[in-house]
Amino acid sequence: MSIHEPESNDSAKNVERLKKTIRNKEAAEMAMEFAEGEELAAIKKKNERREESIDGLRAEILAEAKSRINGYI
Repeated sequence: MSIHEPESNDSAKNVERLKKTIRNKEAAEMAMEFAEGEELAAIKKKNERREESIDGLRAEILAEAKSRINGYI
């Protein structure tokens, strides 16, 4: 049995996650044009969660950049 160390918080991975989340949100917004009822509500709710993720990822990327500038990373 091997012990896995947690993955490092790689800023490049966060940038890719941010881009992917934004693409998914935009695709869902296009899909909303053809959705109605429960499906439309589900898409809206999921996009709210995506927006929260986007805000969090942006803040994390900014914090990493500041840490790098200040020599902490």
